[in-house]
Order: sequence, then C-alpha cells, then structure tokens
Amino acid sequence: MSMQYVLEFLGLMAVFSIFIVVPGADFAVILRQSIVHGRRAAIMTGIGMGFSLLFHISYTILGLGLIVSQSLMLFAMIKWAGVAYLVYLGIKSFRAPGFNVAEIKVSEEDRKPISALRCLGMGFITNALNPKPVLFFLSLFSTLVHHDTPGLIQFSYGIGMATALVAWFAAVSTFFTVKAVRDRFIASGKWFNRITGAALVGFGFRLALARAAD
Repeated sequence: MSMQYVLEFLGLMAVFSIFIVVPGADFAVILRQSIVHGRRAAIMTGIGMGFSLLFHISYTILGLGLIVSQSLMLFAMIKWAGVAYLVYLGIKSFRAPGFNVAEIKVSEEDRKPISALRCLGMGFITNALNPKPVLFFLSLFSTLVHHDTPGLIQFSYGIGMATALVAWFAAVSTFFTVKAVRDRFIASGKWFNRITGAALVGFGFRLALARAAD
C-alpha cells in the first residue's frame, strides 16, 4: 500500500474513531443488550453492526463512483452536506446529557435467552436502518478519499473501520457488564459527550476549510 493510501486511511480512522464513540442508536442497542442479555449477546450484536458497516461501505463506493462520473457539482454538494452533518453531530453530542442506565426497563420476557444469530441480525438491521452511518460515509469518502483510489483499497478501508467498530462495542459491552467500570463510565458521560462533540465540530470545520482550498 502506497503512502498516499496509508495517509487516506489514517485520515479516515481519525474521524471515524471519534464518530463511533458518539452515543447514538447503535450505542443504545449495545447498552441494552449488555444489561439485559449479557456480554456475549452484546458483542455478537456489535459484530452484526460491523457486517452492516461493510454493507454501507459497498454501496457508498459504488454510488460515489457513479456520482463523480456524472456530476462534479452534485459531488461537491454531497461533500458540503457531509461537512454540515459532522458539525451537526458534534453540536448534538456536545449538548447531550450523560448516560442514564436507569431508563432501560427490563421485564422477565426480556431476560429470556437470545440466540447468537438473532443478536447478529439485530445488530445488522439496527445499523443498516440508521441514517447516521449512511450520511457519515458519504461525508467521509467524498472528503477524504480521492475518487481515483481503487475500489479494493477503499473496501480495505471499510474493513479497518468495521474492525474498529466491533472492537469499540466489545469494549462497551465489557464496561457495562462490570459494575465498577460501568459506574465510572456513566459518571464521566457528560464530559465524554462534550469531548467527542467538540472533536467532531473541529473535524467538520477542518474538512470545510480543506474543501474551500481545493
């Protein structure tokens, strides 16, 4: 892999690593799975989300290639929409309250054993139907990946990001199944949101400035 591709991948991972830790629908599902069904179920759900991420990356690569070949103006519009979305996510995260585990209601029906296959399916569907990764992938790839980068290289970026996503949710699953660690994580929730929110806003402005200089 040439240095150009290494730098592209590092740029993607710098933004993506902040993106995945911002609490959203995926985080909420993993949190609930951890508390209701335990660590194994939560980790399997996270793996399902990783597979869904590869689904997102596949149609993003194909779709962006078509857009570039048909309309540079549309391509530029998608870039700016992505930058705006990064800033929006950052502000929303910055203003969000901390984590409230007490809001998760658990019934006896919920506590019934759940299969690994069902957990995988739940993770895949949750992520696949979430508009957050759809818009974010457009912003990531349209801004940080050159359209001449081979599709196979771009897909390898996706594998790296999917691996990072699964690793993060495996860590979250561990945090929330160990009470002492979970309590500390929850206690720092508000500052955690502020730090990740500020980082996303910063990335958004950096990408906007880079686009303006093109």
